[in-house]
Amino acid sequence: MDEPLSLTAVEESDAAQELPLSPEIDTVNVAVRLKALKEAIVPSPEPASIPLVSVRTKSTRGRKPLKSIESEADLINIPADEILFQRQYYSIGEVAEMFKVNTSLIRFWANEFDILQPRKNRKGDRHFRPVDIKNILLIHELLRRRKLTIEGAKDFLKKNKKAQERFELIESLRKMRNFFLEIKASL
Repeated sequence: MDEPLSLTAVEESDAAQELPLSPEIDTVNVAVRLKALKEAIVPSPEPASIPLVSVRTKSTRGRKPLKSIESEADLINIPADEILFQRQYYSIGEVAEMFKVNTSLIRFWANEFDILQPRKNRKGDRHFRPVDIKNILLIHELLRRRKLTIEGAKDFLKKNKKAQERFELIESLRKMRNFFLEIKASL
């Protein structure tokens, strides 16, 4: 690797070449040349070493943190009742997409909670009625927003037969609040 020489080293080496060649001067010349070259070779600055920081990606396995579960609970996208009740049945994939969860979770809730009665066709596919979707919304509220366990949600549904009415009231109040917040933001 050729390293840049300073101007002084080149001048000294040119001056040394102009001297007559004699055995005594030749050895001195070589020593002067080597000394000049060593001084002229300026070590190139090493690039600043960038500390390597290992970035560890989060694993997608296991239980999600409570903060992400709570933030996802607000992202459910259920159509209004007029639109929801236009169809008789919704597939499990459509229901899972509405709630932004896996189909396996909807299947698990259908097996665990007695208030969910999805219809099954000959093939075994689950089809949910709009009433079932409303019940899933209630279960989703209990498990994700109120942070109840499965057993706690079952007990709540058994003890409180009026839970559905209270839940509908809470949902209507939540919709009104969101509406007022939108009006406030637009002002």
